[in-house]
Amino acid sequence: MALSEYFQPTKNGDTAFAVEAPKIKFGKGCLAEIGADARALGIKRAALYTDLRVTNLEPYSIVLKSLCDAGIDFAIFDEIEVEPTDRSFKVGIDFAQEGDFDGFISLGGGSTIDTAKASNLYATHPANFLNYVNAPIGKGFPVPGPLKPHIACPTTFGTASECTGIAIFDLLEMEAKTGIAHAALRPSLGILDPQSLLTLPTNVVAANAFDVFCHAVESFTARPYTHRRAPEIPSARPLSQGANPYSDIACIEAIRLIGANIVSGVKEPNLIENMEPLMFAGMLAGIGFGNAGCHVPHGMAYAVAGLVRNYQPKGWPSNHPMVPHGISVIVNAPAVFRFMGDACPNRHLRAAEALGVSIIDTTEQDANDLLADRIIALMRECDIPNGLKGVGYKEEDLPTLVEKSFPQRRLIENGPKKIDRKELEDIFRDAMQYW
Repeated sequence: MALSEYFQPTKNGDTAFAVEAPKIKFGKGCLAEIGADARALGIKRAALYTDLRVTNLEPYSIVLKSLCDAGIDFAIFDEIEVEPTDRSFKVGIDFAQEGDFDGFISLGGGSTIDTAKASNLYATHPANFLNYVNAPIGKGFPVPGPLKPHIACPTTFGTASECTGIAIFDLLEMEAKTGIAHAALRPSLGILDPQSLLTLPTNVVAANAFDVFCHAVESFTARPYTHRRAPEIPSARPLSQGANPYSDIACIEAIRLIGANIVSGVKEPNLIENMEPLMFAGMLAGIGFGNAGCHVPHGMAYAVAGLVRNYQPKGWPSNHPMVPHGISVIVNAPAVFRFMGDACPNRHLRAAEALGVSIIDTTEQDANDLLADRIIALMRECDIPNGLKGVGYKEEDLPTLVEKSFPQRRLIENGPKKIDRKELEDIFRDAMQYW
């Protein structure tokens, strides 16, 4: 019995997919249980990773009280860089290596959680920094063994880093984003408390929500797992396996929740009834892309973020130019989905329908435009920059953007159809401006 026509077997293709499910606790007020959770994981001395902005917010006080009440010894690392770099990762790694910790706790956004993941990795299994970094930029060595317990407590909802075995950073000398991807990096527990989101600025909510949306649609439209070459040994099956029946279930519901709640969440981010479904969507999309993998919009986003010159977004605690991750992804997405629509039109139509678009009396030829047009309308309603020009890029930047994106093979090759450099440049050109 075939689960879906999309997953038809191919010559030398894989015939199995692995389910790597994160351990998650979700609900209002659950952050206060972190002390008991740390004790249950055997943590006696924790490295608490957070950032200076979070230390002034209520979730920080809740975590400190709970850890103290549970008798957990801890030391605080608060030198997190928003959109972390190899430089800031290394500072966090030094802290971890010197602290004699038996566990890690991260409280903050994806930057904080990813920094804690990398710190845990290099403190537990020391190595040259590029050894674990994804090929071809790094050597892509597998993690040699288990890591210490890590409890991830997000105060944003876009990255879903608490669900995945991925840690992303800017490699400064190459002006490019890259990362480390291995199942061992997935936190031991993610604590998702929607009350931790109620201080997020409007622009941060919008960027988070669009990042969630892209996680879900990219994973739903990724190449099928059956089109990826079967591994020689089961342990070599990659973290990003391609679209599969398990990830499909999470992704389509995440798209629906984003479509139903993104505008109200952006307009009134201080209401728990708006933020709870958005955080749940982020969790579902994290489960989806943590298993299937994202594709071209994220591959392009690494160049958009890494080559930034003068764009400084409102609402982010940063004193330097940066394109926040969710924005760097969504400015590419409509152009990518227009280009990719004919590769799996039914999936693009189903994604558009989940986002709230009527697909009655439509044909497969409509798939390229329906999804892209709805995304653009939501971008305008949520005050997202108008394509790449909105974050400071020009036509003359196209060759460099392509040069920095094309090596992101883990992402580029996970799309529903292969693209060459010329096609990637055409997609970047289409993403320059939408309205």
